[in-house]
Amino acid sequence: MGDDRSPLVLQQPLPQPVRLDLGDQDASGMRRSWLTARSSAVRKDHQQHLQLAAHYPEIAVAYTQIVTIGTDNILELGEFRAAVGAQWTFLSDVGRKVQKDLGIQEYTDPHHDPMIPHTLVLRPGLVIHSVYNGYWYWGRPSIEDLRRDLREVTRAIRPDWDPTAPGLSAAWEAGDRSMHYPYQDARGGRTRT
Repeated sequence: MGDDRSPLVLQQPLPQPVRLDLGDQDASGMRRSWLTARSSAVRKDHQQHLQLAAHYPEIAVAYTQIVTIGTDNILELGEFRAAVGAQWTFLSDVGRKVQKDLGIQEYTDPHHDPMIPHTLVLRPGLVIHSVYNGYWYWGRPSIEDLRRDLREVTRAIRPDWDPTAPGLSAAWEAGDRSMHYPYQDARGGRTRT
């Protein structure tokens, strides 16, 4: 990623643009997977997104978000999102800011100027946990690859990964919810009981 940490404003197939500040810390502790896509017309992108859409209920129930960023316009991305049955956010980067900031221009296709497809699994605070280069289809993560990565991230960030760990039950009984997601308040402190 480049040194420019300025906010990135991208269009989505909805009325208002989305502001992504790549320097922001994510206080929610949410895990994310970001995908960059060549184009809605590319079969490899279509297949990858069909797989994710099929598993999206599992992804959502695990407090995980997906974002797809593509260089198509918002109309084309909206059609792509509908065609694969995706329930997550698709963002349009027709100005190629992400492509330039991350240095992922697909130089083999100067006519369309797409991004080399990548999948990033992010820890809270938008810290990169793993990167998959999807130029070739087999470079893209399988559902099991994502499950493994997200399991590792969740284990690292959740003190209550093992609810039988020493002290967790006692803290809960004492009313301290700070180590139990999602029962903590937005500041990571106690909730009212």
